[in-house]
Amino acid sequence: MTGDSPDPRQVRRWQGSAPAARPTSADLAVSPYRVDRDRIIASPFFARLGGVTQVVSASGSSLLHNRLTHSLKVAQVGRAIAERLAADEQVGPLLERLGGCDPDVVEAAGLAHDLGHPPFGHLGEQVLDRLAWERFALPDGFEGNAQSLRIVTSTDAGGPIGIGLDLTAAVRAAILKYPWTRLSHPDPHPRDMADPPRGASAPADAPDSGSSKFSVYITELDEMAQARAPFAGKLAGWQQTVEASVMDIADDIAYAIHDLEDFHRIGVLQHAPVAAELGQWRSHARELAALDDTELAKWSRRPGQSLELLRRRLHSRDSWIVDDDAFSAAVSRVQAELVEGLLAMPFDGSAEAEQAVGRFSAGWTSRLVSGIGVVPNPPTRSGHVLLAPAQWHEVQVLKFVHKQFVLLRPDFALHQRGQARLVTALVEALDRWIGDRDEASRLPRRLQDLAERAEAEYRTLAATDMPTVFGAAGRTGRDPEAIHELARGRAIIDFVASLTDSQAAALLAALSGRTTQPWSDMFVL
Repeated sequence: MTGDSPDPRQVRRWQGSAPAARPTSADLAVSPYRVDRDRIIASPFFARLGGVTQVVSASGSSLLHNRLTHSLKVAQVGRAIAERLAADEQVGPLLERLGGCDPDVVEAAGLAHDLGHPPFGHLGEQVLDRLAWERFALPDGFEGNAQSLRIVTSTDAGGPIGIGLDLTAAVRAAILKYPWTRLSHPDPHPRDMADPPRGASAPADAPDSGSSKFSVYITELDEMAQARAPFAGKLAGWQQTVEASVMDIADDIAYAIHDLEDFHRIGVLQHAPVAAELGQWRSHARELAALDDTELAKWSRRPGQSLELLRRRLHSRDSWIVDDDAFSAAVSRVQAELVEGLLAMPFDGSAEAEQAVGRFSAGWTSRLVSGIGVVPNPPTRSGHVLLAPAQWHEVQVLKFVHKQFVLLRPDFALHQRGQARLVTALVEALDRWIGDRDEASRLPRRLQDLAERAEAEYRTLAATDMPTVFGAAGRTGRDPEAIHELARGRAIIDFVASLTDSQAAALLAALSGRTTQPWSDMFVL
């Protein structure tokens, strides 16, 4: 930038809204993106991630990642990728044309990307989305990525004027993995594209429900518009910024590697079943590929069938990159390094076992980061920053192992069903409390604040005659009662989403009369 013109990437939402002290020379030397990073780290919403499930509740084990340790690793991997790209003179001009790639922006986005995850991880997200739709008729439902943006722009009071964190445009844009709303923006909506971006399509079992993944509620549309303004003419409306693309890949890498570490450590991920699945597929790959879907179904429960189903799914949804030779090579590498390497020796807490985990993590992280590239015209299911085909296939196989041998376990399903009932019961109990007029003056102060803020947001939207605000409620946008009911529902969802796993359980116990202990957690109340 020249003269006194500000860098549009550094513009803050409330810039100029609050008086500021005269900047010192030290202040001027600090990157505004590092200021963003520090604000995120100082946020109570960031601290609470230490008590939020990554995959399964870590309350009984110090060996499992939680959302805080996961976010720190995403930030670390993302920064490593961004620094590697920044040092590559060949891609520098392309990065500049696409809007830039600052390591500080990527790091801040990595730290913030999971702020919106509710208690009990993705399970809590699914339950809150269902309740938001069915109980409160919220057209946006609930989505953890959109909740992250809502926190940093609205519900966190840690910024200079108490509305969000007042982050720069570049960092807010980098948080947007899926830069669209569930139903309406941008127009035309990316879910209507011939080959929609990843996450833009509706779930197969709910084709009219809008995108399965999105990063913006309608209440934060103005935030998205301002954050993405510096990238106008450089990116399509549905495309991630380069920094968001780097953060997204870093999230995939961390998920693929570190969750496998966790379940090896606690003895859930066992050598024999993983070895049988990968080994049998390699031995019968041609035979399995020749079977039609009906014949393949007869292989149910036989090792190799699930991996063959993965190969077919990749062909149907990611034809832009999938390759059978690369898939086979990825299976071979994962078998050699995960199955015959890490899993061959049960984790017993010894120095040798710790060193094996360290080698596995460092080796795979280095390999995947080394496969990062930048392209000017990516396919719609990828960002401008993407993995090379070999590493892309390896990530798919690593994630398959995690899903097949951890997430699909019956004992894990049993655990999650209990958590789903807990979240449902908590939302219902809070709804009854907030609806009790005799208790209006005794509601948790945070819940009152959230309801007031949501009502102000919906009134502002109603004044614009935005039809999607009230479409699910089937009411006119001028109906004060409709606005009040939507705000009440959004406030309860915001409130529950801001709890840790243990806070959610303890609050339900208190509301249900199952404890005689006085409540003392003032972050909740």
